[in-house]
Amino acid sequence: MNFLEENKAIWNAARNELRAAVPDSAFSTWFAGITCTGGDDARVDLSAPSAFVELWVSRNYHDLLERNLTLAAGRRMTYRLTAPEEVPQPEPPPVTRAEPEPQRPAPLPTSIKSDNTFENFVRGPENEMALAAALAVSKDPGRVYNPLFIYGGPGLGKTHLLHAIAQAVLANSPRTRLLYITCEAFTNHYIRTVADGSWTDFRKHYRQTDVLLLDDVQFLAERERTQEEFFHTFNELHNDLRQIVLTCDRPPEELRTLEDRLKSRFKWGLITDVGTPSLETRTAILRKKAAAAGMTLPPEVETFLAERITVDVRNLEGAVLRLRAHLEATGAAPSALTVEHVARLLAPLLTEEARSKLTPEVVQREVAAHYRIPVSDMTSKKRTADVAFARQVAMYLCGKLTDMSLTAIAAAFGKSDHGTAIHARRTVEARCDTEEHTRSEIQFLTEKITRLRR
Repeated sequence: MNFLEENKAIWNAARNELRAAVPDSAFSTWFAGITCTGGDDARVDLSAPSAFVELWVSRNYHDLLERNLTLAAGRRMTYRLTAPEEVPQPEPPPVTRAEPEPQRPAPLPTSIKSDNTFENFVRGPENEMALAAALAVSKDPGRVYNPLFIYGGPGLGKTHLLHAIAQAVLANSPRTRLLYITCEAFTNHYIRTVADGSWTDFRKHYRQTDVLLLDDVQFLAERERTQEEFFHTFNELHNDLRQIVLTCDRPPEELRTLEDRLKSRFKWGLITDVGTPSLETRTAILRKKAAAAGMTLPPEVETFLAERITVDVRNLEGAVLRLRAHLEATGAAPSALTVEHVARLLAPLLTEEARSKLTPEVVQREVAAHYRIPVSDMTSKKRTADVAFARQVAMYLCGKLTDMSLTAIAAAFGKSDHGTAIHARRTVEARCDTEEHTRSEIQFLTEKITRLRR
C-alpha cells in the first residue's frame, strides 16, 4: 500500500473518531470538507476547503487532530493542513466595442454608519474569527456560512461587522438588495402589520432581499408570533441561497424562550463570537479613535485609559470625544494631557467603569452554581475532583475577566501562594486544548459572567 492510500485510511479512521468527539455542527463545519492528499509514514497531508477552515482547525483542534491521527495509525503522526491557493484568472482579451459605463456605487442605507468598515475594525485575537467569517460572507453572500451568527457582549463590534458587510457587499455588487435592521425594528414593523393587515408588503419587504442583516436577535426570544413570522422568512431566504447574518448578545442555546426550531436553524451555518478585547487590542482601538478625532495621545495616557476602560469598549470612544472637546475649549495640545489631568476630566466615566467591574465573589458564585457545588467550597480545603476543578475554573476566569494579580486571586480563594492560581490557569488551558466540552463550558461561563457587569 502506498502512502496516499495508507494515509487516506488513517484519515478516515481519525475522522470517524472526530465525529464522535465534537458536536455535529462543529464536525460538519470544520472537518467534513477536509480531504487527505498524501504524506509519508510520519505525517498526513490534509487539504482544507478554505483558508478560514485551515486557520480555525489549526488553532482550535490541533492537539485533538494529532491525537486521533496517532491513535488511528498506531504510531506517532503529525499532519500538514493547507488550503488551495486562489488561481488568478487570466486577463480578458481586449475588446473594440464600447465598454458599458461602470456601475455607480449603491447609496448606503441611512442606518449604516459609513465609518464602520472592515478597514476601521480593529482586529485582535478575540475577534479574528468573526472578522474572517464576515469578510468571507461579504465576498460570496449566500454561499458560505449561511446563516452567520455572531454573538458577544455590547460594545464589542458586532454592529460594526454588520455595517462593514453591508458596505463591502454593495461596493462589490451595487444592485444587491440588502436590508439591515434591528430586531426591535423588525418586531415593531410586525406589530404595525398586524394592526393594518398589510401582510403582502411586509413579506415582500423581507423575503425579496438578497442579504438580510438582523441586529440584536435576542429580542425575538419572548415574542412567539414574531418568531413564527421570522421562521418562515428565514426558511424562504435560506432556501433561495440568500445570505442571513444575525447578531446576538449570547449563543443560541442560551436563548431560553426562543423556539427550538429557530435555534436549530441558527446552527445551520457558522456560530462565532467577539470576545472582550485584551489590553493590547483596547490600546489599538483607542489609538485609532484618537487618530480619527485628529489627536495623538501621550503613551502614558493611552495606557492609563486602556487599563481603566475594560467593561464597555464604546467608552473608549466616549473618552476620546470628551478629551477632544476639552482641548478645543482650552486650546491646549494633546501632548499637554497628563494621566492626573485625564483622570479628573473623565472621573464620571471611570467611576462608572469601576462600579461595573467584576469581583471574585461574583465569579465564584456563578461557577459554583454551574457545577452545582456550594459556593463555600470555593474557599474551603476540599480537594475532591469536582470541587478542585470548579475552583480552578473560577481562578482561571478571575484571571481572564478581572484585573486582579495572581496573588490577589489566590488570596480570594483562601490560598497564600500565587502558584495555586498559576497551576489553575495551566490546568484549565490544557483541558480546553484537549476537551471540547471543557472548552464549551469555559466559553459559556465567560459570556455569562461578562454579561453580569453590563
